[in-house]
Amino acid sequence: MSRSVLLQLTRDSIAEVFEAQRTIDKTTLLKEHPLLEQKMSTTVNIYLDDELRCSSSSKDNSKTLLESIIFNAKKSAFEDTNSTPLTTSEYLSCEIELIINTLDGNISEKDPPILKNQ
Repeated sequence: MSRSVLLQLTRDSIAEVFEAQRTIDKTTLLKEHPLLEQKMSTTVNIYLDDELRCSSSSKDNSKTLLESIIFNAKKSAFEDTNSTPLTTSEYLSCEIELIINTLDGNISEKDPPILKNQ
């Protein structure tokens, strides 16, 4: 099963921090997916063992969808004040939920863990 571009962007945003380098090609993404230039707010929730571990939400539509996903993914994983920063092993076994707030309502999409618990 393939991961959607938006969920892949969410995962890649977190992975950039672990890899300590920029790997997201924003220019190419914007060319291939013009919707990413639209101003939208998002929420990124990270679950471990079906329990909410950390979360981050945009409060307004001041960022593009691309910027909002990257910002909230990193903030959720590493700066949620209610949680410690995500570890690599937690990242590999977490489920990630991306919620996009549109004028017509919220769109929610979940990405299963990279490594399944045995």
